[in-house]
Amino acid sequence: MAPAVLRTVEEVKAWAAGLAREGRRLALVPTMGYLHEGHLSLIREGRRRAEVVAVSIFVNPTQFGPKEDLSRYPRDFEGDLTKCGEAGADVVFAPTPEVMYPPGYQTYVEVTEVSQGLCGERRPGHFRGVATIVTQLLALLRPAVALFGEKDYQQLQVIKAFNRDLHLGVDIVGMPTVREPDGLAMSSRNAYLSPEERQRALSLSRGLRAALTLLHGGTRDAVALTGAVRHELAAAGLREDYVALVDAERLTPLDVVTPGRAARLLVAAFSGNTRLIDNMALGG
Repeated sequence: MAPAVLRTVEEVKAWAAGLAREGRRLALVPTMGYLHEGHLSLIREGRRRAEVVAVSIFVNPTQFGPKEDLSRYPRDFEGDLTKCGEAGADVVFAPTPEVMYPPGYQTYVEVTEVSQGLCGERRPGHFRGVATIVTQLLALLRPAVALFGEKDYQQLQVIKAFNRDLHLGVDIVGMPTVREPDGLAMSSRNAYLSPEERQRALSLSRGLRAALTLLHGGTRDAVALTGAVRHELAAAGLREDYVALVDAERLTPLDVVTPGRAARLLVAAFSGNTRLIDNMALGG
C-alpha cells in the first residue's frame, strides 16, 4: 500500500498532532531520496521500534557546497514511494526547498566539535545544513525514534550531539552499513560510477577489511592501520581525501587502538569524480 504524501508544514503538524493525541509511537527515517536497501533497512527497523513510520524525502540545499552535486543529485520520487510502501512506511514527507527555507529564513544549527575535521573540513558548511534540516524534521514530526545509517558516521555523531545538547529527547539509532555482495557500501551516489569506477571503488571496503585483519593480528598502530587503507586506494588509482583513525564518539584522532576504547577507521576517496565514504569499527 502506497504511503500518504505530505507536502506542507501545516499538513505535517496536523498529522503529527493526531498521532500524539492517539498516543502512537512514531519512527522517522530522514532521507534525500533515491532510496536503496540501506534506507529500506532503516524503514523496516523503524517499523519494528514504533507503531507508525514516516520517511522524509528532501534533497537539502543547505548541506551542498557551491561546487557540489545539488542539481544532479539522483532523484526517483515515484520509485521511492513504491519502495517506502513495500518496506512499511505509513507517510512520506516530501517538501520543496521553499517549504523548509521560506523567505526570511535565518536560523541554523551548528555543532562545534564533532563536525570539525574529516568531512566537516572537506565540505565547509555541510554539517550545519545537516543539523539544521534534521532539527526541523524532529521539531515538526516529534518522533520517538529517528534512524540513520552508520555509513555517514560523522553525520550520525553530529545528530547525536545536537539531539543531546538541545534536549530534544529523540532516540537516535545508528544502523549498520548495508553493502553490496562485493562489499561496496550502498550509497545513492554510486549511481554516478561507471563500471570501471565502481570496480575501483571496492578498494575502500577492501582497505578497511585489510586494516581489521591487521588489528586481529595484533597491530594497533594508527600509521599501520591507515596505511593498509591507503595502500588499497593507491593500488586502485583512487584519489584519497582522508583516512583517519578516531575515537568512535568524539572523533578525535587516535595514535593507537586501545582495548576497551571504541575506535573508528574512516575513509573518503574519489573514484573518478565521485566522492565516496566508508568506515569500520575497530576495537571497543
